[in-house]
Amino acid sequence: MSRIGKKPIPIPSGVDVKTRGDQVTVKGPLGTLSRDMLGVKLAVDGGKVVVKPDEAHPKAGSLHGLMRTLVANMVQGVSAGFMKVLNITGTGYKAEMGTGVVVLNLGFSHPINFKLPKDVTAEVTNKNLTITLKSVNKESLGDTAAKIRALRPIEPYKGKGIAYSTERIKRKVGKAGTK
Repeated sequence: MSRIGKKPIPIPSGVDVKTRGDQVTVKGPLGTLSRDMLGVKLAVDGGKVVVKPDEAHPKAGSLHGLMRTLVANMVQGVSAGFMKVLNITGTGYKAEMGTGVVVLNLGFSHPINFKLPKDVTAEVTNKNLTITLKSVNKESLGDTAAKIRALRPIEPYKGKGIAYSTERIKRKVGKAGTK
């Protein structure tokens, strides 16, 4: 049995968790999220959500911890939200906000218009070199941040490109001159 799956999920004030069949809906001050649960049964007990494996499902043991973490992320998302920060490094590299679009100048012959999903908001700060992404859905936020980062990943010699603010960049030594 999963150690993480055994832990109850505390429900903060202002958050409402409802289950109907295999679907869970979490409603809070920042929005509403819903998801189908697979291999588990949910019970809402006085301010806590308890996730139990469904013995009838063949993969209940492997899905127990995963489903508990997904529900915990939903609860955190509608109550506090999630945020990822991307830093842009490089001469002439910058980002600008449009309506539902982030316009990125990354050293290509043309600017890149990156369309944001509906549930992700972006803010460009620090002289157009920092992109702050916010969302209630952790999966959508991570996917969007990864797609933006993949447009120009950090290169190890000069350190130019897009990186997460928490990312540690391994730099390489360039060519050494010979005599």
